[in-house]
Amino acid sequence: MARCKLVAALLCCGAMVAAPAFSDEDAGNRLSIELNATQSQDDACVLSFLAQNGHSTDIETVVFEAVLFNGNGQVDRLTLFDFGTLPTARPRVRQFVVPNLQCEGLSRIIFNGVSQCTGEGVSDSMCESDLSLTSRTATEVLG
Repeated sequence: MARCKLVAALLCCGAMVAAPAFSDEDAGNRLSIELNATQSQDDACVLSFLAQNGHSTDIETVVFEAVLFNGNGQVDRLTLFDFGTLPTARPRVRQFVVPNLQCEGLSRIIFNGVSQCTGEGVSDSMCESDLSLTSRTATEVLG
């Protein structure tokens, strides 16, 4: 029994080490967005993103044009993802419900460009050129 508890504790510690987390050092001087989870809900797909603003100033509003691709690699739709306010050095989770889409059929998301990027001392390049995109799901995310 004690051995089982030790193994469970070691596995838990290993999982914590294996799962990277956002930190100030990781964010660097860029905007990092990770597709963290997808969840089918009725006739929609809920996309959960983890965003981290690594710049030295808050981003008041950031909206991206995104292209969603189906399982055949064809464009399914263009849409806007409004990430709202992203304070500096503070992770934020944003969820978007995409109607008439099954998550299993979503193969790729391309962040096509910045529709809006505002804040004191904020430029479009802070939201576009300095953008780091990753995915923890089977859906590829590119920019």
